Amino acid sequence: MEAIAVNGISIPREAVLAEMQYHPARDAETAMHSASQALVVRELMLQRAEALGLDRTAEGVLDQLIAMEVRLPAADDSACRRYFDANRSRFRSPALYEARHILIPAAPDEEQEREAARAKAVELIGHLETSSEAFAELAAAHSACSSKSSGGHLGQFASGTTVPEFETFLENLEPGQLSPVPVPTRYGYHVLQLVARAPGRDLPFEAVRERIADYLADSVFRNAVRQYVSVLAAGADIEGITYDAASSPLVQ
Repeated sequence: MEAIAVNGISIPREAVLAEMQYHPARDAETAMHSASQALVVRELMLQRAEALGLDRTAEGVLDQLIAMEVRLPAADDSACRRYFDANRSRFRSPALYEARHILIPAAPDEEQEREAARAKAVELIGHLETSSEAFAELAAAHSACSSKSSGGHLGQFASGTTVPEFETFLENLEPGQLSPVPVPTRYGYHVLQLVARAPGRDLPFEAVRERIADYLADSVFRNAVRQYVSVLAAGADIEGITYDAASSPLVQ
């Protein structure tokens, strides 16, 4: 790692190593680069604060600097409405499911155990295809889930609250339909039946206006600060690292 300096002010290697804990990455080199970028951004802003007569050691000095120098237009109703109209699919209430299952457990890395669990689930599905009223009885006898005491019923739950494999099958079953094949998850194999489904509903603009405003305000803030730091970097002498505005984390 090359020595890093901003306008002649060195950033010690020890500081970079300490900062790395806040930048998890696929490898140490990537984490070190992100940490170095973050410290360069911080030093650029602290130097600018000092040039404006602010105390660089004061708590909240970077927030004070941003308030002084970065203009942040508010997200008005028209901007929120435009975002809402362009992203309608994001603003729906979740679908609701009611289902029941029988879990035949198997560890994800035990091939023989999983094959035996799958075979057992296939057997149970075959039984239920001719005797659907036996679901509760079979759940009580074979399921490894606590729901076996209530006939395998999982109750009502929203989309996004269960494992993706489960939800994929639920979305493609008709109410009352038994899955024709076992559903594999990391827990084992499931005999699954969709009892009922209530599709999600489009939410009105009024219900999501504040959420959109918060999102747009955060987006505007990040872009404005990134542009501000890029201007500071363009006029600075940065050694030991190439400042990358697109990948630099913002100072929180």
